Amino acid sequence: MSQDLDQLAISTIRLLSVDSVDKAQSGHPGAPLGLAPAAHAVWQKMKFNPKDTNWINRDRFILSNGHACALLYSLLVLYGYDLTVEDLKQFRQLNSKTPGHPEALDVPGCEVTTGPLGQGISNAVGLAMAQKQFGATYNKPDHKISDSYTYAFLGDGCLMEGVASETCSLAGHLQLNNLIAFWDDNHISIDGNTNVAFTEDVMLRFKAYGWHLIEIAEGDTDLDAIAKAIDEAKKVEDKPTLIRLTTTIGFGSLAQGTHGVHGAPLKADDIKQLKESMGFNPEETFVIPKEVTDYLKKHVEENQKVQEDWKKLFESYKQKYPELGAELQRRLDGKLPENWSDALPTYSPSDSAVATRKLSETVLTKILPVIPEIIGGSADLTGSNLTRAAGSVDFQPPATGLGDYSGRYIRYGVREHGMGAIMNGIAAFGANYKNYGGTFLNFVSYGAGAVRLSALSHHPVIWVATHDSIGLGEDGPTHQPIETLAHLRAIPNLSVWRPADGNETSAAYLQAIESTSTPSIIALTRQNLPQLEGSSIEKAAKGGYTLVKQDKPDVIIVSSGSEVSISADAAKKLESEGFKAGVVSMPDFLTFDKQPLDYRLSVLPDGVPIMSVEVMSSFGWSKYSHEQFGLNRFGASGKGPEIYKFFEFTPEGVADRAAKTIQFYKGKPLLSPLNRAF
Repeated sequence: MSQDLDQLAISTIRLLSVDSVDKAQSGHPGAPLGLAPAAHAVWQKMKFNPKDTNWINRDRFILSNGHACALLYSLLVLYGYDLTVEDLKQFRQLNSKTPGHPEALDVPGCEVTTGPLGQGISNAVGLAMAQKQFGATYNKPDHKISDSYTYAFLGDGCLMEGVASETCSLAGHLQLNNLIAFWDDNHISIDGNTNVAFTEDVMLRFKAYGWHLIEIAEGDTDLDAIAKAIDEAKKVEDKPTLIRLTTTIGFGSLAQGTHGVHGAPLKADDIKQLKESMGFNPEETFVIPKEVTDYLKKHVEENQKVQEDWKKLFESYKQKYPELGAELQRRLDGKLPENWSDALPTYSPSDSAVATRKLSETVLTKILPVIPEIIGGSADLTGSNLTRAAGSVDFQPPATGLGDYSGRYIRYGVREHGMGAIMNGIAAFGANYKNYGGTFLNFVSYGAGAVRLSALSHHPVIWVATHDSIGLGEDGPTHQPIETLAHLRAIPNLSVWRPADGNETSAAYLQAIESTSTPSIIALTRQNLPQLEGSSIEKAAKGGYTLVKQDKPDVIIVSSGSEVSISADAAKKLESEGFKAGVVSMPDFLTFDKQPLDYRLSVLPDGVPIMSVEVMSSFGWSKYSHEQFGLNRFGASGKGPEIYKFFEFTPEGVADRAAKTIQFYKGKPLLSPLNRAF
């Protein structure tokens, strides 16, 4: 390595970042100026191939302080990813490949979508967990298929967010020595110096978590110390590493060390003096010296040789271990085992009534042996969520005696938000992982930030969300979700399944497992539900279908989950009163909305008053119904059946409201709620 070339490369990273922000007149130049030396040192240690961003054994780089994304984009351009100087010039512009925060779907070489602070470091924990599980599953003494590292940059803001505390605590317990994190300790956040709100001893906190700790006092300039810190971290066998990197935000700027350089472009005279101080022409922008291009290209070429050697190793692996090799190749190809869905259980009305959380356990027990890429766990509610199949091995450090790294059941502890962010990291790792996490539906709200990023990032993670209504009973309003489904259904690209029986539960898992770009929430009951006449996996997989069909019905009752059987009983009561009521089960809005309009209109047609029934907020149901019977207040503490009766979610209560709906709309021309101007 040449010190002169290293410094020239660092200056190039810094000035490309400054020019990107200046061209956009928007962004954060401060952190890239301070972090450029560390970024250069890390990327010179990483193995990756810009021409193959899906290579499973690449090292991962996560920018948790995503506002510093000009740094990442500069690196991607310099190392030859599918990103150019022209893309840097479009920084933060509409439809560019360089958005205002890193987005995995839009930026070639970006591993995860970051920006909401604390999420990126938490994704990094998930990536490291996935690598550990993947390596323990497929590595052989003579064929090490997986030995990659995850590197993460994070700032003070990430450390203040609670989700980072959840996940870093778990990372320490899990002894994830393949995780190396750099804390950009520059003492600045948007409000100014961190001493106004953040004065804890971070290193002592991470020592308590069980991390290995390294401190670098001169992070702006001490490239050798950074490189040695990475080497030291790689020698640690039983801990993740946190490297405290003391830097100056906006290093070299006239405003260095102040919050003024955090979220605004540098002034013109500042950029001029900065370029002059680094030996660049102040009149030129977006300059990449040929010496830097050639220098970094050598590292890429070395990495490409490393990947070629890995490919040969994998071919040898497939010869020596044909069964595992074929399975691994299938996973890398993004394919599920053939005919896996044959393992899904089916039910008939003669089968006994069962809680859908128990039906979910049955599904998991059936499919886990068939699909090795399924891993999952629970946020300390295993016995309530029923997420652990019999005979499962826990994902644990072997030294603890609690399991091993090939285990497929994850003990997340009481960390719902952390669990969601970790699941996103596991999904981002690749290898076709299908991962799930369990909690009560009400506490999916605790993980809302991670759920939103799952949908935005197209991570097909699965939340097993039990105790889905007032039917959970005595735990009362604090645990009974009322608004939760409305919130989750409002998130784009998120399937929210609320199955009504065993076939619908199997359908929810069918769609969730086969999804490659849409996450799923599967909301499940504590109370037993009957197996319905007219349900099937095929019908439910469309998201909504006619359960009880009537010729020229007087009313259609559309419902989900535990209220579907109540609605079917209400239809029988209405029939005894001379009314014909059709019943529609709507387990997932998003999937139903994707069906052709003619199918949807066959389910919810013109000319019939439609009433929705769900023991939740009625918000959102007007999309499918003319009248809504819901619960627009918090629940109550008591036995589940008594609470249902108190709020009149009974066959009689539903039938009474359906009769009123028939009477109100009688003789009035009526379009389906699906028929709209646009």
